[in-house]
Amino acid sequence: MSKVLNIRPDGALDLVSLGALVHRLDPGIVPFRKATECKIHVSGGEFNVAANLADCFRLNTAVATAMVDYPIGDLIAERVRAMGVKPFYKHYKHDGVQGPNMATVYSDRGQGVRAPVVFYNRCNEAAAQLKPGDFDWKAIFAGGVRWFHSGGIFASLSETTGPLAVEAMKAARAAGAVTSFDLNYREKLWAVRGGAAKAAAVLAPIVAEADILLGNEEDLQKGLVIPGPEVRAESKLDPAAFLAMIGRVVERFPRVKAVATTLRDVRSANRHAWGAVAWLNGKAAATPVVELDIYDRVGGGDGFAAGFVYGLLAGETLEEAVKLGWAHGALVTTTPGDTTMVTLDEVRAFARGGSARIRR
Repeated sequence: MSKVLNIRPDGALDLVSLGALVHRLDPGIVPFRKATECKIHVSGGEFNVAANLADCFRLNTAVATAMVDYPIGDLIAERVRAMGVKPFYKHYKHDGVQGPNMATVYSDRGQGVRAPVVFYNRCNEAAAQLKPGDFDWKAIFAGGVRWFHSGGIFASLSETTGPLAVEAMKAARAAGAVTSFDLNYREKLWAVRGGAAKAAAVLAPIVAEADILLGNEEDLQKGLVIPGPEVRAESKLDPAAFLAMIGRVVERFPRVKAVATTLRDVRSANRHAWGAVAWLNGKAAATPVVELDIYDRVGGGDGFAAGFVYGLLAGETLEEAVKLGWAHGALVTTTPGDTTMVTLDEVRAFARGGSARIRR
């Protein structure tokens, strides 16, 4: 697979992500309107991939992002260090009243038939102020970089974040890196900027620079205005409809060599059926479907992305790479927070068909 993608064998950094860092307030199964306490998780769709690769898969990763010099920024920076991710920050000063701020995500877990609820406070967000020219990509990539990653959440934040992602992708390709982009279409984030039409206008120039595209059917349809499949899927776990769209994706974005996504059927807030599928250079691979008991669903998709990227960086077959992503994403949903708490041994064991039987 590394030959198809032309992955360089070494580099000072295995992966660099560009995105926004946030803190997520989590009251557990209690709805926010009745909550009396919350846990704080540090997150960011793009950062999570770098964090997972560093902590679970022991790769050298970095994140380019905004950082506000105030206590919430300090909390977030401490968690970045704890996950082993090298930061490249553009620093901002907080005025003590209005910001700029590190964004807040509010997300309860739901329970049973009650779905999780997610909403945001991204007012005067520092990351939304990032623009082309804010990072010295030549300096960041000087020691060699194997992979560059960004995503649609970051691109949605402002008029300047999308062009910054394009700039970074081009610089990464010039440095010899494979580039990946996770569409991560979020209805609420794009609604305040003009909806799907705006998303398509912003995302298309970024995807044009990507070797790997991550996203499901909805992401492709809403984020890129790729027409829906003519093939009817038997269920949400059937990869046929997703695979039927690949031809349209690569016709419009010929640089794209691989597309991958998770397949999820939500039975309840605590019970999901989980699978994954990937396509690479004309070849497809799908995982088995497993029934998951969910502790915290947030971060499962980023967990899949990290495992899939790791498999490709490690020279695994497409089948093994998508299994590693599927296994890691599944395991991430069994622990609190948005980033990994599991080990590579656990991921490989689950990918081989392991169970929850105690290991003594």
